Order: sequence, then structure tokens, then C-alpha cells
Amino acid sequence: MGGTFDILHKGHKALLTRASEIGNLVLIGLTTDERAIQDRKDIGINSYKTRKKNLEILLASMKLPSKFQIVPLNNDWGPSVVEESFTAIIVSEETKKTAEKINTIRTQDGKNKLEIVIVPFVKAYDGQKISSSRIRNNEIDSNGMLA
Repeated sequence: MGGTFDILHKGHKALLTRASEIGNLVLIGLTTDERAIQDRKDIGINSYKTRKKNLEILLASMKLPSKFQIVPLNNDWGPSVVEESFTAIIVSEETKKTAEKINTIRTQDGKNKLEIVIVPFVKAYDGQKISSSRIRNNEIDSNGMLA
């Protein structure tokens, strides 16, 4: 799995929980600072170091740190296109197309397709998805309630 994991929220917990149920060891590609700001220069995303530390704290609070390994992610697919031992990829509804592209690249290279596990969006009180952007904009808190 991969992502920016900027402001952690209930949706991230759902992704991590599902990943822990499927894999013995889960690789998290954490978007690097350079990659994270490519389309979001004016947003003020936390640094890689801060995002990694916060993710480690969240995993520890979920009693899951030993199941996960965090690595830098500089592109849309990271090691998932080359690592033969991977069997699945955990994605949200919005990143399903990236997982499909990864499988296209893998099959072109003679590798097995990954099982694509889609974790549904976690909804806020208003029925819209919980996101770091909405939290940053003070629309909701990390549990999807009014900020």
C-alpha cells in the first residue's frame, strides 16, 4: 500500500486494519516530500519525517508496528511493480486505477498480478469521505465529525 498519510484519520485506520488482516508483512510506500507537493504546492503538507513518525505512532497505538515496514515512495507504484513476492495491494476507491496500472506493468514484465483489495471510503457525519484535505480545511476532525 502507499500514500501520503499527511493528517491521519479514521480512513487511514481502516486501510491499515484491512492490510493487517491480509498480509503477514505489509509494505507502506510513504510519499516523499518531493512527490507529495507535486500537485499540492500551496497546501502545507507535513514533512516526510513528521508523516513517518505519526504513522509509526498510529501503528503502535493499533498494536500493529511489527506487521508494517515504511519505505519512501517517489512515484505512483514504488516497488510493487518489481517485487515478485508481493501478492496483494491495498487501495482506496480513488487509487484503484493506479493498482490496475501496476498490474498491467507486472504482467508486461511476466510477473503475477496482485490481488487488488479495495477499502471503501470512511464517511464523515455529512456522508462525504473523510480526507486530510477536509481536516486541514477545518470542515471535519479526524473522526469525521464537525471540527
